[in-house]
Amino acid sequence: MNYNLSQIPDRTAKPRENGITMVMDKGLSVREVEDMLSAAHPHIDLVKLGWATSFVSPNLDDKLAAYRSANIPVYFGGTLFEAFVVRNQFDDYRKLIDKYKLQYAEVSDGSIEMKQDQKCEYIRTLAQQVTVLSEVGSKDEEKIIPPYKWIQLMRAELEAGAWKVIGEAREAGNVGLFRSSGEVRQGLVEEILTQIPNEKILWEAPQKSQQVWFVKLLGANVNLGNIASNDLIPLETIRLGLRGDTFSHFLNQKTKQKWKLSAK
Repeated sequence: MNYNLSQIPDRTAKPRENGITMVMDKGLSVREVEDMLSAAHPHIDLVKLGWATSFVSPNLDDKLAAYRSANIPVYFGGTLFEAFVVRNQFDDYRKLIDKYKLQYAEVSDGSIEMKQDQKCEYIRTLAQQVTVLSEVGSKDEEKIIPPYKWIQLMRAELEAGAWKVIGEAREAGNVGLFRSSGEVRQGLVEEILTQIPNEKILWEAPQKSQQVWFVKLLGANVNLGNIASNDLIPLETIRLGLRGDTFSHFLNQKTKQKWKLSAK
């Protein structure tokens, strides 16, 4: 940090298991990647090249090299995994991971129907090769998965070897964990947390209101994903109680009483 302030919550240090910020790269240019890293690299833990953007992005090798030079791990979106699987090209997908020297992979079934045992087998296989993130939830806003099923899926996928399970929200934050309006399915999240450790979940939360909600519920070191590049610095201020939405959240009671601040 550039100067001292008291009553700032502790942030875990990189490389970290908790407090992860995963950035969604939806097609940034190499120059834009360099600019993002210059502005916010201390606050980036993982970068996902969204869905199958890596298939059509020019200068992919140069982009990956830029991230690698900043020691930022990159992985391809889960939809690309599904695109290979649905075409019976899983072995080709594994070769692709090696070709681009990726350390992470995402397994998802948000766009295709996949039996749970089959998905867990993909996780077990890839976990021998890279660190696996496994996404739970559907991209279809009409498909409502009950809380007990979220829990069962998350538990099984962690047991199969996933490092973290991802709560689906898409890049817009309007499915899965959230209603079409972007409102958090609060009961769903709270029920998941009764059975699955918070540190094992990466919550996709692209909207500011969603980020605020999770920070208030789970603290500065909640794992958040699908963060836009221009939201990295704003998110870090939300985590630290330095934006209006969480301004009083981390202040002690004496300070709140002195300044008559409510616990927002």
